[in-house]
Amino acid sequence: MTRIERTDWDGAGAEGLAARLRELVPAPRAVGAEVREIVDQVRDGGDRALRELAERFGEPAPEPFRIDPGAVRAAPDAIAGGVREALEVAARNVEAVARADASVVGRTTVCELPEGQRVEVHRQPVAAAGIYAPGGRAAYPSSVLMCAIPARVAGVGRVAVTTPPGAGGAPADPVLAACAIADVDEVYAIGGAQAIAALAYGTEGVDAVDVVAGPGNRYVTEAKRIVAGEVGVDGTAGPSELVVVAGPGARADWIALDLLAQAEHGDDSPLALISPDAELLETVAAAVGRLETDRPSVSGAPLALVSSPDLDSALALADAFAPEHLELAVDGAEELAADRLAGCVFVGAGGATAFGDYAAGSNHVLPTGGAARFGGPLGPATFMRRTSVVSLPEVAAEALAPHVTALARAEGFPVHGESATARAEGTRR
Repeated sequence: MTRIERTDWDGAGAEGLAARLRELVPAPRAVGAEVREIVDQVRDGGDRALRELAERFGEPAPEPFRIDPGAVRAAPDAIAGGVREALEVAARNVEAVARADASVVGRTTVCELPEGQRVEVHRQPVAAAGIYAPGGRAAYPSSVLMCAIPARVAGVGRVAVTTPPGAGGAPADPVLAACAIADVDEVYAIGGAQAIAALAYGTEGVDAVDVVAGPGNRYVTEAKRIVAGEVGVDGTAGPSELVVVAGPGARADWIALDLLAQAEHGDDSPLALISPDAELLETVAAAVGRLETDRPSVSGAPLALVSSPDLDSALALADAFAPEHLELAVDGAEELAADRLAGCVFVGAGGATAFGDYAAGSNHVLPTGGAARFGGPLGPATFMRRTSVVSLPEVAAEALAPHVTALARAEGFPVHGESATARAEGTRR
């Protein structure tokens, strides 16, 4: 059953209340020592360690871990027609948004500066990307699309997917079908923190990648945190989060379904409804209790019901929480959405987070744990590296050398100044 926590809030100390709401679920770093052991074991032991860990966790360890490419290509024909069509629609929309995003990012930025130098910033795709598609409670073909398609749009040459194996040792058919639709190059039946380690460090059977992306539980999230620096990571996309800010007139039954839908992700998914309408809060609580009784997929996730003094304070608390998903069930939601601190904001009567999770075209790999304060959705830029190219003609070297020398001496690096001055003097010979 959903764990409901009621808070009558006076509007003061939004950051403190947001921190207390986050404490309703375990912190990802609480499993840090255990995950570090797993990552080190895979780094040092390769495929042998992967098999030992699979046995330890009671999971299949297929030989080899890589799924036969022919089985991946055939997977779309093995799933129900409605599921295949849904995957294709979702893939089309995700690709359309990714291409629009990539066009804004661009490939090269050129800046001509007053002293005569030219600085170019080139953006190029990484050579290889590793995608983690969660498993466990369910299969997640949607996560394959959300990650692999932006990687392809970015121009990544090699895209590999790791995902937990099913009872037979192979991933679920819908996951393999999504891999085929997204044109994934390699699929490995490996799950959990050990999959992240295999992608980051490589094993005998898994080639290392340059960027690891994809959502996962707190073990996967902590593993990504540990390997960051060895490889690029998309961020800490951990357990799903939803905050709903609602005003008078909001549909309580719709909000209840939205909250229960996110509770399907697991009991470590924090949920919150913030509203100045105390009656709405109680109506939603009653609807949650009524609706979840015959929906066994819903976990016992914590649901915070927060009574706020007004809408402005409700929005301030939502910003302090900086959730992965934010629904604005209030008048004027479109105008309020732009400045919010959230990974993805859903507005309007149809603004259910479930649309973003699957088929709207927005990406469902989003910052969690408050990382929306500085992060955003996964996109093509996640899989691109940036390189600066600096051209200094004679006039620029002469003009800049005195400034370089002054700053270098101030920082205690006089040879930097000599290096610049040598170029400037060389241009006069």
